[in-house]
Amino acid sequence: MDSSYLKRFIENAFAEDIGDGDHTSLACIPKNSNGKVKLLVKEKGILAGVNIAEKVFTELDSELKIKIFLKDGKKIKPGDIAFIVEGRIISLLQAERLVLNIMQRLSGIATTTYNYVKKLEGLKTKILDTRKTTPGMRMLEKEAVKIGGGENHRIGLFDMILIKDNHIDFAGGIEKSILKAKKYIENKGKFLKIEIEARSLKDVKEILRVGNVHRIMLDNFTIDQTNEAVKEINGRFEIESSGNITLDNVRDYGECGVDYISIGALTHKINSLDLSLKAID
Repeated sequence: MDSSYLKRFIENAFAEDIGDGDHTSLACIPKNSNGKVKLLVKEKGILAGVNIAEKVFTELDSELKIKIFLKDGKKIKPGDIAFIVEGRIISLLQAERLVLNIMQRLSGIATTTYNYVKKLEGLKTKILDTRKTTPGMRMLEKEAVKIGGGENHRIGLFDMILIKDNHIDFAGGIEKSILKAKKYIENKGKFLKIEIEARSLKDVKEILRVGNVHRIMLDNFTIDQTNEAVKEINGRFEIESSGNITLDNVRDYGECGVDYISIGALTHKINSLDLSLKAID
């Protein structure tokens, strides 16, 4: 993860939370008092955000000392201690909420991703994330997907051409949208892959006729439609399934032979993992 991005994120988060001062801590705690806290796990899952938490603590107070027991990607259970941090109590209190907000959410994403990935064991199909991320936290959330065993789709609008339904309709159809995208890339001298969404088997056949893409996204296809589309495409292009795919049916889609399954719920419909930062002697 880009260090300058992470530094800006942490600075903005502290500015949002602390404002002109943590008046509760300043009122209750002597300025130079030292103490310790532990990151206590209260729910089973996959741990994520430890490396970021360490940077949060040290960005706020470079004299804080952190001892890490569990790294990102580890399976965790209630009662586990991920790390202990020691130093100025006021600094520990000021960092507490930000650390928990990050780690609880990222651990939830990693755990959700892991659960999807496990369903595809033995298949070639890979789980992808989407752009359905929390504004300002995209890189953190996409890192959590990787920690959980998934892969990142495009990062934003800038690193891949993804022609979706509205692009197709506004551009005047599948052929026009593909050819315009191809010409745009050539004129700009960019090396961007082209993916296009198919809403029906008729769309798949039209895309195959036009060509000039790298991947076809089968949007909201049934299992039967997906099987038929995979046979029709016959390895000419990468295939991605998307839409209405859950833990209950993800393996069925994988067994159709698609290369990727994108799951928006990895980052926008997850339960944060229950973690706690507690004072210790």
